[in-house]
Amino acid sequence: MVEKLTPVQLSIMSNRLDSVCREMTNTMLLTARSSVLGVARDFSVSIVTSEDEVLAAAEGFPIHVWGSNLQTGSMRRNHPDFREGDAYLHNDPYDGNSHAADHTLLVPVFFEGEHFFTTAVKAHQADTGNSLPTTYMAQAADVYQEGSLIFPAVKVQENYKNIDDIIRMCRRRIRIPDQWYGDYLAGIGAARIGERSLKKFVEKYGKDTVRSFVREWLDYSERRCIDAIKKLPKGRLEANQSHDPIEPWVPDGIPVNVKIDIDPDEAMVTVDLRDNIDCIDAGLNLTECTSTMAAAHGVLACLGHDLPTNAGIMRRIKVLLRENCVVGIPRFPHSCSVATTNLTDIIVNVTQSSFADLGEGQGYAHGNYCNSAAAGVASGKDWRRGGEPYINQMFLMGGGGPASSETDGMHYLFV
Repeated sequence: MVEKLTPVQLSIMSNRLDSVCREMTNTMLLTARSSVLGVARDFSVSIVTSEDEVLAAAEGFPIHVWGSNLQTGSMRRNHPDFREGDAYLHNDPYDGNSHAADHTLLVPVFFEGEHFFTTAVKAHQADTGNSLPTTYMAQAADVYQEGSLIFPAVKVQENYKNIDDIIRMCRRRIRIPDQWYGDYLAGIGAARIGERSLKKFVEKYGKDTVRSFVREWLDYSERRCIDAIKKLPKGRLEANQSHDPIEPWVPDGIPVNVKIDIDPDEAMVTVDLRDNIDCIDAGLNLTECTSTMAAAHGVLACLGHDLPTNAGIMRRIKVLLRENCVVGIPRFPHSCSVATTNLTDIIVNVTQSSFADLGEGQGYAHGNYCNSAAAGVASGKDWRRGGEPYINQMFLMGGGGPASSETDGMHYLFV
């Protein structure tokens, strides 16, 4: 029986896991083929426990990181006999992923035959085989018109070697096969770097100590979240906003309603997104993970900047969703092509700005929305290379983060 870990031990071990995430991040940055990943950094990494709880994420995007736990759950359900040396490709928006453009590579980490962690590397692709050369298809009436290849936790490596059938399938359907394969190798390399470091982590501290650390670190994180919520005034908030019309697919826009119940006595914040319209025949529907994390992101922004980023804090934030809802759990075959930006931005902003109604010093103003008209996708055929196709996302946008009662909003230019 391992004695309770000291605060110093918790700090050292948690920081080591953040360092492992940064090792994975740097591997992606230095080896990715596309500028979407190697320059714009549209990817995130995380470490998930064997019980499907996000344990460490370091610098990952919240909208990416939350959901990796749903994906590892999918991996375990679909492959109950998973083993060391396996890797899985998951981009299924109906089973835990953010949207089909985010290819996630999952590598289960074993030590002495026991599954301890899974490393997750989620990376936005320049092309995933859509019917048009873009990964943002707001006009897609359904997943068939969208056309993306979807992999519901499909095994892509066994015994540390590629399963060539899957690789050939991707190279055949994706318009820029060499670029995709380069990014795939970067992702699998990052996940394997994480696997190697986590094996050393367990070897150094011992299996019993690591098990205790996982439990105590998540419990500590929950206590931190409890303390933050108990400082809030009790209240019920409701706010509405609408996504702009997009002719001819969404001619009347999309109304979004957010209800928030803050209960400091129970140290719980509940965000209810169920009172919204059904899924629409366009690619703007959110997924379970993007709906959940958009709401949670808005709450967490109001609880302080230094809470640990793991599943412990999510124990105190309940997000209520319903199936077949435009900001809920999508019903197949509705398209979720743009599930990481448009409506997620609205939910984040409406949620965090609603906290301002609690009184002086609470909440934020509205911030700038993510993708502007200048953040498009450029594609075509390169005459310099014999008509070889090219696709890449352009990031040229600016604006400002929301102001708080203590600071002005941050101005930024993202190129």
